[in-house]
Amino acid sequence: MALIKAVQGNEPTFGENCFLAENATIVGEVTMGDECSVWFNAVVRGDVHSINMGDKVNVQDGAVIHCTYQKAKTEIGNNVSIGHNAVVHGCTIEDNVLIGMGAVVMDHAVVKKNSIVAAGAVVLQNTIVESNSIYAGVPAKKVKDLDESEYKTLIGRTADQYVMYSEWFK
Repeated sequence: MALIKAVQGNEPTFGENCFLAENATIVGEVTMGDECSVWFNAVVRGDVHSINMGDKVNVQDGAVIHCTYQKAKTEIGNNVSIGHNAVVHGCTIEDNVLIGMGAVVMDHAVVKKNSIVAAGAVVLQNTIVESNSIYAGVPAKKVKDLDESEYKTLIGRTADQYVMYSEWFK
């Protein structure tokens, strides 16, 4: 069973049909929607500020979600995939977003809906990632616009697949 721990009187809450891997860690002021998954060695640490996650969010193996004490909470919308070993810290991730493997999204950045942050990209503090786009590089810059069929295929498919994968482990 995952490590689920209250911190300073704040206990994580979970929606329906969520999957938490046995060595995932979820602590503090974390609110998770329906059909979310937190995979092996991932950490969702709401000890210094709140973390709010919508429905169909998957936090893949080794990813870390955290905040900055009294300054930057983390807000994550619906249909969001956070890739293996990514770091999402004190930022806002809107609906239908894919954060690639090993990417970093820093405090007060906003990743707008229907967007992709490429693997290994670093989204610096206060950056706004435009809707319907792909950002890549260090620091992350816009490299491509996405049309509706692309973001539905690339982003929606991943969120749906992780709901399916989580059923294999229940």
